[in-house]
Amino acid sequence: MSAAGCLDVIHPAGRVAAVGVPQVTWEVVLTQIINESHALTGDQLSAMTDRAVRPLGLTAEVLAVDLAQQVLTPVQPRPGVPVAVEGTVAGRAYQFGEILSGGEGRERVLWVPMVDGADRAGVLRIGLGVEADDDALRRRCWALSGLLGHILISKVPYSERLRWLRSGAALSASADLMWQLVPPRTFAADGLVVTALLEPWDEVAGDAYDYAVNAGDAFFAVFDGAGHDLQAGHDTSLAITAIRLARRQGVTDLAALAAHADELLAADGGRAQFVTAVLASLDTTSGVLQYLLAGHPPPLLLRGRRSVRELAHPPRTPLGVQGAPSEQPTVGHEQLEPGDRLLLYSDGIVEARNAHGEFFGEDRLVDFTQRAELAGLPAPETLRRLTAAVLAHQSGRLQDDATLVLVDWSTDAHRRLFPRLTQ
Repeated sequence: MSAAGCLDVIHPAGRVAAVGVPQVTWEVVLTQIINESHALTGDQLSAMTDRAVRPLGLTAEVLAVDLAQQVLTPVQPRPGVPVAVEGTVAGRAYQFGEILSGGEGRERVLWVPMVDGADRAGVLRIGLGVEADDDALRRRCWALSGLLGHILISKVPYSERLRWLRSGAALSASADLMWQLVPPRTFAADGLVVTALLEPWDEVAGDAYDYAVNAGDAFFAVFDGAGHDLQAGHDTSLAITAIRLARRQGVTDLAALAAHADELLAADGGRAQFVTAVLASLDTTSGVLQYLLAGHPPPLLLRGRRSVRELAHPPRTPLGVQGAPSEQPTVGHEQLEPGDRLLLYSDGIVEARNAHGEFFGEDRLVDFTQRAELAGLPAPETLRRLTAAVLAHQSGRLQDDATLVLVDWSTDAHRRLFPRLTQ
């Protein structure tokens, strides 16, 4: 209490002001943003946030990342000037999940990574004005960016402008359908990170990924529909839908889930072809992994910085192919160790060819992933850079769809995704 008996509040820069004196607090700002966001179009998010923080002596701008993860674009009604992910302070904040300071002329700026849960949505630009760049301010800016990340992504389904900021006019019909089908690219919980990528992001057809995480267990999968057209995407969509519906009905056995996909694909009036897949489930408490290969490249188990091996349990036929019953169990088992990573991929990754006909190959895939681990890269950034390497190997354009899913089972995997803030 102050000497006059009034309740004191703390200004973001550390100053104390009595309640009787008009003073905007961070609580007021966050409350205002939450309340105004209910009736807000997506492209108004930057302007609304800037108005809210001005009384604190700050400015704000929200920048959304595109699906290709190449540029960060201001979220406003009229197109703003995009900022490159590569070679900029804003881009480094996005890549490494760290709050970074910078200067723009005479203005001091904080670049704050912006996530929806753990999925990277963009960055928040905070102009500091006369405010001090200290730990307390950074913690509050991180809380603000988390709120804005949730709001931004929640507005995407209702906003053509936000969809344009994320993809331009580049998406093919099959790619647009697939991006609406798959879950967010990254999920994190205590001890587990699942992150994924689709390429080419603008023309992907039959490739897809899926995952679902509950308390104590996780399911993840990679799919590759035969062909490179709308039919391939249709077949993959049917396989994913069949497995999702079965899981919601309580089916957890991977062989049974695959059988549900077989049935729905077969019931498609003879139009469906087949879909290769890897289905996997993980007990996140014990580390027991179960997996099923349906005509798909086996996943790679990466253990520390030393050993890598394929999980090559005998496969069954691709989903939708009615083959003879296998004489041996189709579900493989593996005991993971803390710190293990599992990499699922489609053949578009390892079969990418350069101008000399040389495959990207499994060895390059493993080497890149191990070097990313040595560099301490967050899992989503590992996949972003790996995809860039595959594209560079093939002169910027993949000849086939490519999907990657990286599962990191370790006690600190989720912490690498977020800023290191002092307590």
